Amino acid sequence: MDAVSTDSLVHLVDGSLYVFRAWHSMPDEFHDHDGEPVNAVHGFTRFLCELLERSRAEHIAVAFDASLTTSFRNAIYPAYKANRELPPPQLVRQFALCREIAAALGLTVLNDHQYEADDLIGSALWGLRSHGFRGVIVSADKDFGQLLGEFDEQWDFAKNVRWGASGVFERMGVHPHQVADYLALCGDAVDNIPGVPGIGAKTAAALLAHFGSLDALLDRIDEVAFLRIRGAASCAARLREHAEQALMCRRLTRIALDIAVAETADALSRRSGDAAAMDDLCERIRFGPLTRTRLKALI
Repeated sequence: MDAVSTDSLVHLVDGSLYVFRAWHSMPDEFHDHDGEPVNAVHGFTRFLCELLERSRAEHIAVAFDASLTTSFRNAIYPAYKANRELPPPQLVRQFALCREIAAALGLTVLNDHQYEADDLIGSALWGLRSHGFRGVIVSADKDFGQLLGEFDEQWDFAKNVRWGASGVFERMGVHPHQVADYLALCGDAVDNIPGVPGIGAKTAAALLAHFGSLDALLDRIDEVAFLRIRGAASCAARLREHAEQALMCRRLTRIALDIAVAETADALSRRSGDAAAMDDLCERIRFGPLTRTRLKALI
């Protein structure tokens, strides 16, 4: 693939992550005209303004998780994310306002009850990559490592740290194409994915370094007992016992890439903002003059 210009850059934002961060970090002192809390909306709007001011993104989408209980992964494994508390009604209401803010700024909003933000971002990147785009995934979530190609980046906006495909190996000890297999082996407590009992991050990385993939590992499972890793024999026994579970977990950890969200080169082009809708939002949310000025400058 030939190198692409910055004109062919798409920013894909993990919106839910930044709403939750704002919900937990912003003081509970912001209320709208109805007296309802809007602290997460204030924090998310500040984040979005800063992102747009810094990136000057011309192609951008903000993806949200519609639900913790309705994704296709819940049908595969009902306990998926069952360890998480459902967001309270006040936060659900603020999520809707955050989506309205993004849309009024002319950004594409991705939100689907069957697919999660990760899947929407992955599919958008895969769709636009075929048109010569490279992606910047704005998130701190390790799961996105599996999406990074040679020219892509992940941007932890809060820490202002960026990394590409090689940075995935530095952080996790596996290459991007191995991330889903890695998480399937060692599990992911955040999403309540069990993995293979007794196999931790270091062992998972060592197994994938040797075998290359989960499929090859399971095909050559008899070799595991002879590897120079701690507890090799017991590791082999666990893999035999939980092979089906490992494959099921990979169905959970692998990001979907085939959703029709960016089929044309201009699919995620930033549109002109909606000044009237933004004025209405500013009044309802009771934004201060500084935030209003920033928002109007971005429309």
